[in-house]
Amino acid sequence: MAPSAASGVSSLPSGFAVFTTFPDLLFIFEFDAAYHCVASLFYFGASVLEALASIQLQDGFLYKYYHENISAVVFSYVATLLYVVHAVFSLIRWKSS
Repeated sequence: MAPSAASGVSSLPSGFAVFTTFPDLLFIFEFDAAYHCVASLFYFGASVLEALASIQLQDGFLYKYYHENISAVVFSYVATLLYVVHAVFSLIRWKSS
């Protein structure tokens, strides 16, 4: 467990202190929450394209496939929403440190 989590203080390490524990080492890959913002945009783009594909499938395909695509669109928007919420909380944490 990270020392900051054990003491109840939620401060982010800086400098070479980032390399002291494994969870803090994994924080390097987040690039101070920029990764989450970019990933949210990609998830949103994929959700919009899936919705467009579902609209185009409405005519000429089986009703079962249309329902499967509608389910995929709903779940992709839920995943996008959760990723955006995570990005917002990451930005709030980054801003407060």
